[in-house]
Amino acid sequence: MTSTLACVQPGSFLTLHYRMAGPAGDVINTFEGKPATLTLGAGELSPAVEAHLLGLAEGSRVTFELAAGTAFGARNPDMLQWLARKVLVDMGDATEQYQVGDVVQFPTPDGKGQFAGSVQQLRSDERGDAILFDFNHPLAGQPVTFEVHVIGIL
Repeated sequence: MTSTLACVQPGSFLTLHYRMAGPAGDVINTFEGKPATLTLGAGELSPAVEAHLLGLAEGSRVTFELAAGTAFGARNPDMLQWLARKVLVDMGDATEQYQVGDVVQFPTPDGKGQFAGSVQQLRSDERGDAILFDFNHPLAGQPVTFEVHVIGIL
């Protein structure tokens, strides 16, 4: 009797370690800690990244190189937006201090999820205090190295 390893298919529930890096280094890396669990096709990874997982056998450890813009699309200049400091105060801590490079979590309009924006610039002038946020994915428009170790498949 031969044993067959399970292979990743659409809808597979996976336990895996993965690392995503751009030219500036790692954006996420689970290899040093607890593995991630996710369902393929549920939107937890980009479709381009998920496509590289299809067909991998349980126990596989591979690295893929994705061309600039393939993993998370092109950078969209419309995703750069100024928010008045008052909006941020109304959403949370009035004493919060923001610095360029900070990543801030915002609630989705339905209140059921979150999305992130990174602080690009601070402004204080006659128009008032405001912060320029970039809501693009940190790896949008960049080449991505995706390393994965498929631990388990259900």
